[in-house]
Amino acid sequence: MSFLAKMKGSFSFFSDSWSELKKVKWPSRKEMISYTLVVLGTVVFVTVYFYVLDLGISELLRLVLGR
Repeated sequence: MSFLAKMKGSFSFFSDSWSELKKVKWPSRKEMISYTLVVLGTVVFVTVYFYVLDLGISELLRLVLGR
């Protein structure tokens, strides 16, 4: 395969990618804010969950080991 044939294939890739991006239904501002709040809420929940779990396990180990 010649160099020019390879270059034509790469331009075809970018052209195809751009046409696919045009088909995407992008979220509205309201939807994006909603999704962001769900993600942040989930991150806070998981963080607090593991913090409490870590405190519980640490306390349990402290009681078992007698320190």
